[in-house]
Amino acid sequence: MSLRIAVVCGGPSPEVDVSRLSAAQVAAALRGLGHHCTTLEVDAELWPALLAGGYDCVFIAVHGRFGEDGTVQGVCELLGLPYTGSGLLATALCFDKVAAKRLFVAEGIATPAWRSVSATAADPGEIEQAMAGAAAELGFPLVVKPRNGGSTIGLSIVRAAAGLQPAWETAAAFGEVLCERFVAGIEVTVGILGDNPPRALPTLEIVSERPLYDYAAKYTAGQSHHVIPARLPEDGRRACQYAALRAHLALGCRDLSRVDVIVDGGGQPWVLEVNAIPGLTELSLLPDAARAAGTAFPDLCQGLVDAALARSGSPRS
Repeated sequence: MSLRIAVVCGGPSPEVDVSRLSAAQVAAALRGLGHHCTTLEVDAELWPALLAGGYDCVFIAVHGRFGEDGTVQGVCELLGLPYTGSGLLATALCFDKVAAKRLFVAEGIATPAWRSVSATAADPGEIEQAMAGAAAELGFPLVVKPRNGGSTIGLSIVRAAAGLQPAWETAAAFGEVLCERFVAGIEVTVGILGDNPPRALPTLEIVSERPLYDYAAKYTAGQSHHVIPARLPEDGRRACQYAALRAHLALGCRDLSRVDVIVDGGGQPWVLEVNAIPGLTELSLLPDAARAAGTAFPDLCQGLVDAALARSGSPRS
């Protein structure tokens, strides 16, 4: 059955270009299945466009602010429109790395220790003292990144005291700063699909050609590679999937997420964060893991639409 689908992207986030790439991929896939797709930007015209468009479903492909903080989900709730992915609260919890970590700790899910540092201060000495305190407690190397956001934007690995202030300035450009204990190990991501119950996709190991798996490594062809399944013992891969499922459920996610994990030298998986709206570009992680599990990209998109319609009780589901 042909549906009218609004694919929402854009917004004020530094991840806007990735969002538009994800939206283009999604729209092309759904059009290939016979649906009528309109791409809408997150701006002042979004509300009236959704209100007047007669859409059967909203596919949310907004990365960063307004998409991953629950804003667009709230708009859809108010307008009574079915939408893909997690609800407002779960999405907002994933976006706030500190809130997510507190829930992980409460659920007994291993996550690296952290401290928050304000993005502003009346006295510059307060920031210097706070960053020095974080380093003293958590040690070097120290991960410094924005409390909110993704795509590794604003992230630094600090190896000595001289780097603390520059790292804070880089992260503080995007809001409150999160200092996190560095865990050396294998970078693994686990995609989660479905609901009641959700299922973990095959583990995906990230191999970066750059010193840091940063924005350029993620979105430039040839700068990173995916190894599926991750080069871990079978019980290690299962431990990653189990940790990812627990994190997904602890935050109340549904339909899809991508959980980023570091596996240390002792085989312990440490959950870094959960991405409620993972990238859906040609180079993105979750679509690659889904393909490895036998789910082609158009089927992935259709499944998310079907779940949104079923949840709403739509007769078209």
